[in-house]
Amino acid sequence: MPPAAKLPAASPVEVAVDFDSSIQSLSALDAAAYRLIGTATCQIDRTGDRYVCRLVASASTPKGAALSSDELKERFLNLVADENLRARVAERTEGVRNVILALAFGALAANQNDAQ
Repeated sequence: MPPAAKLPAASPVEVAVDFDSSIQSLSALDAAAYRLIGTATCQIDRTGDRYVCRLVASASTPKGAALSSDELKERFLNLVADENLRARVAERTEGVRNVILALAFGALAANQNDAQ
């Protein structure tokens, strides 16, 4: 019986996504890249006034199916949009959050003073 022929390894799925650095925050891109861990790697470079994100799909994803370049790009863009929304909500609710934290810590301090 002849030895089994080796199939050539499939080249990894790669895609580049670029953003205008005056509009897109680096922190949102970093957070989206972090959320891709296990699915893809992401290298973010600044080229002029653009952020270029180079995505390379992992050989095996948690669900076992490899992503196409379009699917990888779509997933990354969705994560970036989610991170942008999180940042806007955090910015708009900062005052309320600070009041809630002040009240909570003030009540905690008052309880500790009463216990002494």
